[in-house]
Parts: sequence; C-alpha cells; structure tokens
Amino acid sequence: MIEKIREILAEQLDVELADIKADSDIQENLGADSLDVMDIMTEIEEEFDIEVEDEVIETLRTPQKIADYINKIK
Repeated sequence: MIEKIREILAEQLDVELADIKADSDIQENLGADSLDVMDIMTEIEEEFDIEVEDEVIETLRTPQKIADYINKIK
C-alpha cells in the first residue's frame, strides 16, 4: 500500500519515486502546496475506495501516516 501511495505522490508532485520515503513530509520535504494536497487526497480516495474526512487531511503529512489511516478505516 505504501508503495502505491509513493507512486501517487511521485506522479502528482513530479518528484522522483526514490526521493519519497515513508516519513517524507508531503509539504515540507516534497514541496506540495494546499492544492496539491487536495489533489493527492482525491487520487488516494479513488485508488483505495475510501473517503478522507476534511479535518483529517492536514494530519496525513507522510506516506506512512496516510497508509496507517487507510488501514485504520478499512
């Protein structure tokens, strides 16, 4: 799952997959702005068939935190 999340991030942010670690902060380390974050979350929702609550989005700052959240709600 984390690999797919990393692939989505790489595609959405035009970053090399190798540069995205499980603990990479999406905004601080990968340069995403708030619009990028919304696009990423939309893609993740579609990919994993989930709905991420708006108030939770800002806490999902790393691929690992996103994966943990998906595991928790599935």
